Amino acid sequence: MLPEKIIYIGVAVNLLFTFWYIKSIFRGGTRPNMVSWIIWSLAPFVAVFLGYKAGGGISLLGAFMSGFTPLLVFIFCLFKKDCFWKIGLLDIFCGVLSIFALVFYILTNNLWISVLFAIASDLLAFLPTFIKTWKYPETENSFVYLGGIFNNIIALLIIKDWSFTVYSFSFYIVIASTLEIFFIYRKRIFKKAI
Repeated sequence: MLPEKIIYIGVAVNLLFTFWYIKSIFRGGTRPNMVSWIIWSLAPFVAVFLGYKAGGGISLLGAFMSGFTPLLVFIFCLFKKDCFWKIGLLDIFCGVLSIFALVFYILTNNLWISVLFAIASDLLAFLPTFIKTWKYPETENSFVYLGGIFNNIIALLIIKDWSFTVYSFSFYIVIASTLEIFFIYRKRIFKKAI
């Protein structure tokens, strides 16, 4: 287990990588999916609150950043015309399901089940971005996902109480972000392998 104060390094790296991602949006290469980013900014904040109620401490800062950085991306994109990826029926469907999962997450009295709904909400919000990135990997940039992975790995390494409600959201973020990075680079990886 690492000392708790190392989480601040993870937070700094996460913010730096988020600003690189935002810079790539303003340069015109990256086009985030609006549905994913706005919902990603909601669920982690509730997960942090529930994790705190379960006894989590500073290690929850990783999960907090998983909500704060998407909120930054969303806010900055409001200042750039045509920033967001076009929204389709699947995006709306996933967004609505994600909001329902988020509501169930908030209303559930069982912390363990609540965290499962938080993860479900975030994953449903991830689906439109996964699909977009699979089809058009050039519309995404790996910086923000790498920052999230780094920050949440540090958060996992400083956990004192290894209960599901404390570690699960950070663990999920590492897996989902790794998958997104694979989708971004998969064409290049397989092109070199052939």
